[in-house]
Amino acid sequence: MRTVHPAVGDDDLSSVVARLTNDEALDRRTRAGLVGRLAVLMATQGRRLVDVVIDVAPHIPIRDRATLRAHHHGLDNDELATSLIATASRVTGAIGAAGGILSTVELAAPPLLLSAPIQVAAETLAVVAVEVKLIAELHEVYSRAPAGTPAVRAAAYLGAWSRRRGIDPFSGGPGLTEVIGGAARRELRQRLLRRAGRNVTTVVPFLAGAVAGAALNQRETRRLGERIAADLRPSRAARR
Repeated sequence: MRTVHPAVGDDDLSSVVARLTNDEALDRRTRAGLVGRLAVLMATQGRRLVDVVIDVAPHIPIRDRATLRAHHHGLDNDELATSLIATASRVTGAIGAAGGILSTVELAAPPLLLSAPIQVAAETLAVVAVEVKLIAELHEVYSRAPAGTPAVRAAAYLGAWSRRRGIDPFSGGPGLTEVIGGAARRELRQRLLRRAGRNVTTVVPFLAGAVAGAALNQRETRRLGERIAADLRPSRAARR
């Protein structure tokens, strides 16, 4: 059986997450290694998933509208949004497949560190990061990005991820303090628990988990992206 080695040289959670959210194609072995590395780091630190998500969110690489248009050959807003949703769905699908592969192959790490709960938490973190990046870039596409520091913007995007709604520019969304200690944090934790529960399918052995995880993630990310994009379109926003 082939051994998948966790990626080396990326000892920071944010660095590993950033690589997993990258649109560039990673081969299956590399992606599985990164998910495995993420699991090891999370197990070693012993932190709650909600805390890790809040800490990592400000470091997710987000492209502005001009960069997105340049990367997608000048597509208009709706076409660009459709392309971003399709790409993010493929990436989360690949992460789901990587999670399934980890349940089948041998890993160069202590088995206790890569138990099913830790693996599910690592995959959930990676998927949430991709979806938060998608939400942020959809707001850039429709010129609805919130103002503020990276931490404040990340808090707003996490709130949008939890609520499955675009950010209302007049309300400003939850601030960093609210996400860390208020009702928004509880909402985020409950949403993470539900998402992690769905990702349990990836730990099914014999590659069945890889197939199930890929299909589930693709479907969920596409549904979320389409809902956010519909919420951000000018005709919809004007009716708020």
